Amino acid sequence: MNKKLIKPGNYFMNGNFACAEAALIAGMNFYAGYPITPSSEIMERLSYRLPQVGGHFIEMEDEIASMAAIVGASNAGAKAMTATSGPGFSLMQENIGLAVITETPVVIVDEMRGGPSTGLPTRVGQGDVMQAMWGTHGDHEAIAYAPSSVQEMFDLTIKAFNTAEKYRNPVIVLTDQVIGHMSERLLVKNYEEYEVIEREIRKFPDPIGKVHDFSIDYVPMVIAGKGFHYNIDSLTHDEMGYPSNDPKIEEMMVRHLVEKIRKNEDNIVEYKEYLTDDAEVLIIAYGITARSSIEAIRKLREKGIRAGMLRPITLWPIPKRKIERLSEKIHIIFVPEINFGQYSHAIREHTKVPVKEIHFPPGAVPDPKIIIRNIEGDAT
Repeated sequence: MNKKLIKPGNYFMNGNFACAEAALIAGMNFYAGYPITPSSEIMERLSYRLPQVGGHFIEMEDEIASMAAIVGASNAGAKAMTATSGPGFSLMQENIGLAVITETPVVIVDEMRGGPSTGLPTRVGQGDVMQAMWGTHGDHEAIAYAPSSVQEMFDLTIKAFNTAEKYRNPVIVLTDQVIGHMSERLLVKNYEEYEVIEREIRKFPDPIGKVHDFSIDYVPMVIAGKGFHYNIDSLTHDEMGYPSNDPKIEEMMVRHLVEKIRKNEDNIVEYKEYLTDDAEVLIIAYGITARSSIEAIRKLREKGIRAGMLRPITLWPIPKRKIERLSEKIHIIFVPEINFGQYSHAIREHTKVPVKEIHFPPGAVPDPKIIIRNIEGDAT
């Protein structure tokens, strides 16, 4: 391990700095980005820290270029990351699609703020949930982690890099302004306790000439300068990477891109439960809203309402099998979000019980009292 990485121990740190330090532990050695509130502290921290650990930092002219730069850097052998917020995330979508079709592992941190458009740059929102899944066009599957604490911001950043390498796919850390800016206790463990998946690179000569293999989930990357003659293309392409107009090739390629995630959902999906064993009412919440929901559940139980919570850690893929199992013993689901209904639509696909939305406009941490009032009205 690089001696200039953050030392193991206890810290009091904000989420953005924790994300930056975790990325370095994960082996990130290239960052390209454009400053945007509320994620700018990630970029600022890495502009200082990356040169210290022998990495490369570049400020790009915009988010479109930032995303293009990390896709290029990853294909040149780097572990690469960028960070942004809603408007910048919108600009990145086309090149996120490029990362998907070229099977390029990169990490994108999207720190959600109020919207639409430039909205509330300095205040919290959760309006990018559907964009994380469906923002880029064409058939694909997204992987998006939703931290609810500074500790998770740290731990899930490392996990995002590992998942990106494992499935050769872009991975999103979908956090929010409060988690990014809040400061709380952070435990950095001894380095050997962290799983860090190293980039597996094919070396010349190698009998496998394929850039992709549509019959298996993963094939080691071909990297520029290693002796191979190869092609990386954004068009529909065959396993050698060359463009094809053959519908059969399109079907094979797209099926592979989708199924390498779908077939491994049980290995990717993560969640936490809170008092679900005897729950009759289920809250599904993520990010800062989950913390408000825990306080609401405590008060509801004092009033005799057996409420529990499922907190998706991976928003995408959605923990559908867990939702289906919990739906067998509860009679209603509430989904509080700092938006006017996004994740709730996906939840409805995986349950037959009623799903009630609790909307919070962007700008403030959800008030547990509002969650309580909504649940009392339907659960009693």
